[in-house]
Amino acid sequence: MVGVFILVVQGTVIAALVAFVDELLFISCLTEEIATDLGFHPGIVLSRLAFSETQRVETAPFATMSDLQTSLRPKRKKGWVDYLVQFRWIAVIFVVLPISCTIYFLIYLGDLRSEMKSYKKRQQEHDENVKKVIKRLKERDPKKDGLVCTARKPWIAVGMRNVDYKRVRHFEVDLSAFRNILEIDKERMVARVEPLVNMGQITRATVPMNLALAVVAELDDLTVGGLINGYGIEGSSHIYGLFSDTVVAYEIVLANGQLVRATREENSDLYYAIPWSQGTLGFLVAAEIKLIPIKEYMKLTYTPVKGNLKDIAQAYMDSFAPRDLDLDNPEKVPDFVEGMVYSPTEAVCMTGRYASKEEARKKGNVINNCGWWFKPWFYQHAQTALKRGEFVEYIPTREYYHRHTRSLYWEGKLILPFGDQFWFRFLFGWMMPPKVSLLKATQGEAIRNYYHENHVIQDMLVPLVKVGDALEWVHHEMEVYPIWLCPHRLFKLPVKTMVYPEPGFELQRNQGDTPYAQMYTDVGVYYVPGPILRGEVFDGAEAVCRMENWLIENHGFQPQYAVSELSEKNFWRMFDASLYEKCRRKYGAIGTFMSVYYKSKKGRKTEKEVQDAECEVAEIETPYAETDS
Repeated sequence: MVGVFILVVQGTVIAALVAFVDELLFISCLTEEIATDLGFHPGIVLSRLAFSETQRVETAPFATMSDLQTSLRPKRKKGWVDYLVQFRWIAVIFVVLPISCTIYFLIYLGDLRSEMKSYKKRQQEHDENVKKVIKRLKERDPKKDGLVCTARKPWIAVGMRNVDYKRVRHFEVDLSAFRNILEIDKERMVARVEPLVNMGQITRATVPMNLALAVVAELDDLTVGGLINGYGIEGSSHIYGLFSDTVVAYEIVLANGQLVRATREENSDLYYAIPWSQGTLGFLVAAEIKLIPIKEYMKLTYTPVKGNLKDIAQAYMDSFAPRDLDLDNPEKVPDFVEGMVYSPTEAVCMTGRYASKEEARKKGNVINNCGWWFKPWFYQHAQTALKRGEFVEYIPTREYYHRHTRSLYWEGKLILPFGDQFWFRFLFGWMMPPKVSLLKATQGEAIRNYYHENHVIQDMLVPLVKVGDALEWVHHEMEVYPIWLCPHRLFKLPVKTMVYPEPGFELQRNQGDTPYAQMYTDVGVYYVPGPILRGEVFDGAEAVCRMENWLIENHGFQPQYAVSELSEKNFWRMFDASLYEKCRRKYGAIGTFMSVYYKSKKGRKTEKEVQDAECEVAEIETPYAETDS
């Protein structure tokens, strides 16, 4: 123990010296060099540097920006937390990255051990673990044990919510053993998996078979359970919908310990109520998910777009949604779609189609193994299209699926300001990314609240035709760049679920819509707001509150992994409670599992709230948004 303590002290001293020297060197860089390094616009990086607000926006001759100009705000005073955040990269380098790398390796070994077992052996272990869950539920005393939730530590979740419901009285059930792929059924084209199977694990098993889940979320660590109970999307969602839309069957342990199967035909109400319920109807212990045939490579076309934000939105729509509304024609609709908006006047749209290795290796074709640790971060590579013009390349399919993992989209630039530099990528890129759970575990309450106020991690799900309005709103209220764009279908279902298309959308026949689905887009807003970059005052909670009200007014939705400021009344104005509450009553969830609003609500719960939540029933939807105070 003494030796470990000495090493820690030595590491801290060396880190402090490195920080001091690096800071002196870093602030001597030329403004243009820093702007180029940032990858999207000049500004003040929250963790490192500052320079002139006059370079914030360059108005292109064809862009009408007068209605987009944001008012300057009072200057913000720095506090001691600012300096903790500024030098937090030291802890990331010397603590978080090494531990993350070790955990990744151990998880990989565990996955290999699981793959060596027969499907029969995995099923036997699964059945035993389900029995343990049922037994544990029956041990609960409703009068004193509190509401049921998983035993997973609050900081392990990938989402940004504080998981405050685990800080008060609750009853834990351990689901940590549910991390096996139970079966890959090539005849039925389904994968039966447990809820803690993550995207990296499933693609490692299926891609060599030229198979994949219909929707593969980009980040390796995202789990099947989180993507089903919460929210999951990918560049193929404009065809297949959200991750939960690709699920064929759920296996759920209910509050009374009963194991049930839910499909479109069997327990269909529960089947449609599970998505977005955050695990508040029962414990998901397995799911059957649709598989699709794939090829070895993704042929990716990068198309630069310049203009104002409405021009960018229209170009993005045209990249995958033919104006003749022939969306079921594979010749007109690409397999994958993604957009990245780098400034109010510049964006890159990417469309991908599966390609065989024979096609990819033809003379003259460019193959980009973007998954190698020393390669440029994907969002920065895509940005080169703004100077190069349109270009095409072939990326190995699995590497394309996880293209944003190493840099965590562009959040990696904040976590490690020099992480995208060649020297760092070459020497240490193999250790990236730091595990989000460890980043959360190594931040105290003060830093956590600091990020909530001075940093944005939000997804706005909006109808495709309103993407231009959403981009202008984000620019005016938050000024966050880059912005991620990813389309998804919202299907017209036999019942009204928590998220649902606009009534009568099929009569409007807007671009991207079909008679059976309305096209939506995820407007991903992840980074430091412009006012913070300029050193100005910014109220993060108020901005999120305004965003939520804008979404309610425009029939949009906010994924619940994010920090929410919604009151319960507005929560049920954004989402529909009818089917969810019906299933809560029918399947005995009330009094055992917390409600989805209780689980998503920001702030530490009191004992009275725990008692009230044990019999809580959501309010019925009302037609208009109410501004939260």
